[in-house]
Amino acid sequence: MESLILVLHVLAAILIIALVLLQQGKGADAGAAFGGGASQTVFGSQGGGSFFGKLTALFALIFFLTSFGLAFYASEKAKSVSGSLDFVPSAPQVEEMVELPELGNTSKSSSASDIPTVE
Repeated sequence: MESLILVLHVLAAILIIALVLLQQGKGADAGAAFGGGASQTVFGSQGGGSFFGKLTALFALIFFLTSFGLAFYASEKAKSVSGSLDFVPSAPQVEEMVELPELGNTSKSSSASDIPTVE
């Protein structure tokens, strides 16, 4: 199911890009007023602006819905992974404590017997 949503998501993204690139800008209407032949277009005298606009809005809606679907699947997968981590046994406790020497203690004078020697 997740793969199907991902494929729809990618196709919607590609179609949105294609539809935006096919649309005419606002400045193209001025050229049509001086005999640009707008009445001979496939989409009629208004052009394909409203048609492409509606298609772009439709595919944008599909893109947002698939985005929410993918986010839902990702959150459910994260919940199942984090839920399985709750059952991991904890590390065994160390019962024997090791006492470390204090570094800031200067009251004890060091003698020659405290220094290790290599024999």
